[in-house]
Amino acid sequence: MIKIAVTGACGKMGGLIIENVLRSKDMKLVSAIDINNIGRDIGEVMKIAKLNVAVDDANNIDAALDRTRPDVLIDFTIANAAARNVIVCANKKIKLVVGTTGFTPQQRSIMDEAIRMNRIAAVISPNFSIGVNVFWGLLSEAAAQLGDYDIEIIEAHHNQKKDAPSGTAMKAAQIISKTLGGKDLIYGRHGLSQRQKEIGIHAVRGGDIVGDHTVLFAGDGERIEIKHQAHSRQAFANGAVRAAQWVYTASSGIYEMKDVLGLK
Repeated sequence: MIKIAVTGACGKMGGLIIENVLRSKDMKLVSAIDINNIGRDIGEVMKIAKLNVAVDDANNIDAALDRTRPDVLIDFTIANAAARNVIVCANKKIKLVVGTTGFTPQQRSIMDEAIRMNRIAAVISPNFSIGVNVFWGLLSEAAAQLGDYDIEIIEAHHNQKKDAPSGTAMKAAQIISKTLGGKDLIYGRHGLSQRQKEIGIHAVRGGDIVGDHTVLFAGDGERIEIKHQAHSRQAFANGAVRAAQWVYTASSGIYEMKDVLGLK
C-alpha cells in the first residue's frame, strides 16, 4: 500500500487528488496538509465520510511528515510553498509528485539540487494531463516541419490563477524553441513593433476556465492550430495519482510526465 500525503489538501485540486487516492486500491491517504481548516477531519472538510485524517498545518510540515511517514507527497500549491515542501521531503527521503507552476529559475535549481543530493525520485511537470503531454509531442513534430511559419501561443485560465503565462504554455514554447534551435519569446504585444521570428505568448484570465492552450502556426495562405482544452481538473488529478503510483517504484532521479506515460 502506497502511503500518500497531499499538500493544498483543502483546495480544489487537493480535494480531487484525495478523491482519486481514496478510489485507488493500492493507495492510502495518511496526511492532508494545508493552511486552512487545521485540525479538522479532511473528509468532513470535503463533505464526504469521515476519514480520520486531520488537516495538518502547512507551516509545520516537518512534524506532520515525521508523524505520518508517507511514501509519496503530491504537491499542487503555489511556488513559494512548493519549493519549501520539496526540500523538506527530499531531506526526509519522501518521493514527490509536483504539479505546482510558477517557479523562478533559482527555486527550481534549489529544488533539483535537493532531490539529486538526497537521491530520491520526483515527477515534476507543469501539466499531468495525458492529453497535454501528447499535445507537447505534436508541437515538436509540427515545429520541425513548419519552422518558417509565424508561431503564437495563446492560453486561457480561470481568474484565480496567479502565474502567467501558464507552465503548460511555457513548456510548449520551450519545446518549440528547442526543436527550432532557439527562439526569442515575446510576452504579449503593444505599441509599434514589427514581428520577427519570435514565439509570441499570450495569457487570458477569466471566469472558471479550467485550461485552454492553442498553438498557431501561420504561413502564407494557410494556418494550422493545435489545441488542448481541459474540461475538468479531473484530467490533472488522474495524471497526478498515476504519477504517484509510478514514482513509488522509480529509481532516483527527476522525471516528467512523459516518463510516466512512456512517451518519447
